[in-house]
Amino acid sequence: MIKIAYSPIYKYQLPEGHRFPMAKYELLPEQLLYEGTVTEEQFFPPERLSEEVLLWTHTKAYWQKLQEQKLNRKEERAIGFPMRLDLIERGRYISQGTIQCAQYARRNGVALNIAGGTHHAFADRGEGFCVFNDFAIAANYLLKRKEAERILIVDLDVHQGNGTASIFKDEPRVFTFSMHGERNYPLRKEHSDLDIGLPDKTGGEVYLQKLEAILPLLLKQHQPDMVFYLAGVDVLATDRLGRLSLSVQACKQRDQYVFETCRAFKLPVAVSMGGGYSQRIAHIIEAHANTYRAASDVFG
Repeated sequence: MIKIAYSPIYKYQLPEGHRFPMAKYELLPEQLLYEGTVTEEQFFPPERLSEEVLLWTHTKAYWQKLQEQKLNRKEERAIGFPMRLDLIERGRYISQGTIQCAQYARRNGVALNIAGGTHHAFADRGEGFCVFNDFAIAANYLLKRKEAERILIVDLDVHQGNGTASIFKDEPRVFTFSMHGERNYPLRKEHSDLDIGLPDKTGGEVYLQKLEAILPLLLKQHQPDMVFYLAGVDVLATDRLGRLSLSVQACKQRDQYVFETCRAFKLPVAVSMGGGYSQRIAHIIEAHANTYRAASDVFG
């Protein structure tokens, strides 16, 4: 059975008019249940991330600053959310959800987190709607606990996974691959193990060609025993922040290809949703739902 991490804590209260579509964390599970793609028993409420595991990835100074709510205005503005203690709690549950998804994926082939993909969080700071880096936390957990030996992070959000690249720059057991808009946020890119920067208006055909040329080679060369997949839907043509011009169908083909390739290599995949900022939330939900539909098609 494909397992899905979800908790009501994922939806964080934001000021009216905030550009982050927080409602998607309620709407996506509702849509998946309504259409019959998943059942209630597939959802599990994640546990709370322990301080010990959090500090395997993030610095003690950053953690203390968050606990004491002592971020300065510049640091809070970089994250992009109003800072409250429940935001910190939210991040702990999301990150633990990704750890548990990785463990479920090792048994079932795939598992998905309704939230996560917080790849802009560095060890010592947060950025871009990311407080903690869930993929980095989960990868470090698996390595520390010897539940994995070599990990591939496939980051297909439209924005480069700068925090993830920084955290793992000196960790040969984790290969970071980011395919993103070259002129998009963040302005200053970090160095992933492999970065593919795409021009604006790339479109689905070229995007998929590049992905299909790269992913099997990475799996052969790095030989991971675990894959983390960031399935951001801000690659859509309708996305306010994306600019890569993929159709909803091309985005689904992307997900299908990643899942089919990982299954062909007999690799477990833990998935987090990442970004999506289309004006109509229906476009975001449809594209995210396609990730679950594709996972069900391939692994169900």
